[in-house]
Amino acid sequence: QVQLVESGGGLAQPGEDLRLSCVASGLTFDTQAMSWARQAPGKGREWVAGIYSDGSDAFYTDSVKDRFTISRNNAKNAVYLQMNMLKPEDTARYYCAPGLLPNHITDFTSWGQGTQVTVSE
Repeated sequence: QVQLVESGGGLAQPGEDLRLSCVASGLTFDTQAMSWARQAPGKGREWVAGIYSDGSDAFYTDSVKDRFTISRNNAKNAVYLQMNMLKPEDTARYYCAPGLLPNHITDFTSWGQGTQVTVSE
């Protein structure tokens, strides 16, 4: 059974930075692409970024390009999301999931509890 534990969220002011972490178990992490997704209140879950299993390349949704960076440490079964220059519209609960691109996580069901990011003055 896949288990995902996200952490690192919190309250930030616009322009500040946060770093999210996700530790995974129950899967062969070093052969699995991973993604971050988010869900804002009243909205559907939105894919944010994905990274190849070896970390060789990553992809981002347009709204976070040049501000967010996804990375991973396969020795720790961990994937990270460095979020810089945060904006109020980044406010959401953030989740990690196995998969690289939006269509790869559509049917995923074993979501963790997520970590809340709130960006406000």
